[in-house]
Amino acid sequence: MRRIESGIVRPGWEAEIEAQGLVYNRTHLPGGEVRSYWREGPFYDFSMAEIQRLEGAVSQLFEMCVAAGDHIVENELFDRMRIPPIARPQIRRTWEAEPPSIYGRFDLRYDGAGPPKLLEFNADTPTGLVESAVTQWNWHLFTGQGSDQWNALHDKLVAAWQRNLLKWERRTGVRPRVHLAWTTEEKSGEDRMTVAYLMDTVVQAGYEAIELVVEDIVLDDGDGRFYDPQGRHLDVVFKLYPWEWLVEDEFGPAVLADGMRPGGTTWVEPAYKMLWSTKALLPILWQLFGSDPVLGDYLLPAYFADEMPSSWRDYVRKPLWGREGANVAIVRDGAVATELPGRYGTEGFVVQELAPLPDFPGVDGPHHPVLGAWVVDGEPAGLGIRESDGLITDNLSYFVPHAIDYVPPRANGRAPS
Repeated sequence: MRRIESGIVRPGWEAEIEAQGLVYNRTHLPGGEVRSYWREGPFYDFSMAEIQRLEGAVSQLFEMCVAAGDHIVENELFDRMRIPPIARPQIRRTWEAEPPSIYGRFDLRYDGAGPPKLLEFNADTPTGLVESAVTQWNWHLFTGQGSDQWNALHDKLVAAWQRNLLKWERRTGVRPRVHLAWTTEEKSGEDRMTVAYLMDTVVQAGYEAIELVVEDIVLDDGDGRFYDPQGRHLDVVFKLYPWEWLVEDEFGPAVLADGMRPGGTTWVEPAYKMLWSTKALLPILWQLFGSDPVLGDYLLPAYFADEMPSSWRDYVRKPLWGREGANVAIVRDGAVATELPGRYGTEGFVVQELAPLPDFPGVDGPHHPVLGAWVVDGEPAGLGIRESDGLITDNLSYFVPHAIDYVPPRANGRAPS
């Protein structure tokens, strides 16, 4: 794994990526400056062996999460994980019934030397999909840098919708409409474009896709069912709206009650993703697999904050439901060295061993990458990389494309044959 500082810069690349859906490329900094979220020029290069190692790790991590889910449900660990009581029946039901589940993203620490290490699992509402599946693939096709890219996202998403919706259709006897919902609370355009892209994959899977704003969903007081503004029942809804928000909303109890009845709305991702989208998953995984000589290599030691070893002096503290680095703190020698602001933490914290992100320095300073390894329908599907100036990856990070087996051009501009 290496960072290529000066790759090809495409003419008119900013207009090109916006046309491909990256309308949220312009990042507004706290001081009023505006910079590009997409890195044009730099990219990360991997050997095929490194990609295969990452794929293997992701496959193992997903199996570990399934085992952790069984462990949580069987041992009633909901209180320990601070999962609201109102959500637990639906979590149990969906865990057993296995309704449609499409995608998730493991965030990994990796430097090309040691094994990949799990930082967290974005299992419910991961974004970064458009740039991973579309923008960087078109970058690869245009620039020709590298022999390939770990990017089967599009085809796997289409296949996932086909398999899951056909299973739903056979079970219910109804050919579903798929509504895909985003919230107007998200102003950058990222959520809407993620939904627009996923709508395309639903259509390519052979099903009707309808865009929907979360705030426009209608609850019928008479039958307790959910409808869109045109009066169409919500058969299957992909919601870019996290479960921990949904269960606390005014209509949360109705969503959970409707899901327990025959003919209710099927929500994607399902409620059981609350077992994985919380950082409380990390200490559960460590408890189950930390001592395993193979699987333990993919984990960092992690504990609930009130069970942290008294000897720990260097660690990362994470809120259970935090997003984009909010309220994450890096503790060194027992004191907070860096902490990001946010609105999380009242729900509790976990601590994870401090393993600073690797640094790939460039002409403009340090670059700390986090590898976002995608799973689609439970299978490894591709890679997206965000890098930050500091050690906490937040909403001011950059997205950097990647390639496999890049061969630098010779001085005459040609790559060696």
